[in-house]
Amino acid sequence: MEIKKPYVIAEIGCNHKGNMETAKELIKVAKIFCNVDAVKFQKRHNKELLTEEQYNAAHPNPINSYGDTYGAHREFLEFNVEQHQELKTFCEDLDVVYSTSVWDVTSAKEIASLNPEFIKIPSACNNNIAMLDWLCKNYKGEIHISTGMTTKDEISDLVTLFKSHNRNKDLVLYNCTSGYPVPFKDVCLLDINLLKEKYGNDVKHIGFSGHHLGIAVDVAAYTLGANVIERHYTLDRTWKGTDHSASLEPMGLRKLSRDLTAVYDALSYKPTDILPIEQVQRDKLKNQKG
Repeated sequence: MEIKKPYVIAEIGCNHKGNMETAKELIKVAKIFCNVDAVKFQKRHNKELLTEEQYNAAHPNPINSYGDTYGAHREFLEFNVEQHQELKTFCEDLDVVYSTSVWDVTSAKEIASLNPEFIKIPSACNNNIAMLDWLCKNYKGEIHISTGMTTKDEISDLVTLFKSHNRNKDLVLYNCTSGYPVPFKDVCLLDINLLKEKYGNDVKHIGFSGHHLGIAVDVAAYTLGANVIERHYTLDRTWKGTDHSASLEPMGLRKLSRDLTAVYDALSYKPTDILPIEQVQRDKLKNQKG
């Protein structure tokens, strides 16, 4: 059985609070202190994504709002494509991979123009066939897709779509439960086995995008075969916003990276019956008289 090295993604999303310096600090801490492989943001073209009514409505949870309407809130948190280029350059200088989740066709085109290593499709948008078709035809990097709030038939249709474009080997399929935070009983880790059994030979990797608390579940997900691990990440879980409370702070993310590396090192068979480290103890302790 091939054991794939864990690949850890710190999902910053909009946890930067619309501030470029905060975004860069999140990147720097994720790379230098937390030892992640990639950081990920979000890109939305809100007037394309939302109806006029949704755009002009009040935020459903006003205490978390950065604007007078939901549209104004979303615009406040949004970076333009030039700012995303600045973030990508900053990531390259730190030798950490930059990526972004895209929520609509316009955002997909803008982020694809930056040529990141991978683009993420969130669970909420994995039925946007126009966006998926465009990416399959025009973007050459990996395409990562979460499967929260998605039926098994819809997942099958997704993989079939990628096969029709001959892009399934660029597809990373994530087990995910959409909720903030998700109770442990709703994480449903064994669905990773179902994804592996059905699609493991068709896609590039199986991943896990977790919205739970703590880090034990992620280690279990990796052990089950999800080698790409994505977690929401913030500098302070008390900051205003819906994602912060379901995010890891730097120490938690650092421990997750550490533990995943330790498990990767431990997942092996003994190359010999008696390891060199054991031989010393064998000579000392085994078959003693008395």
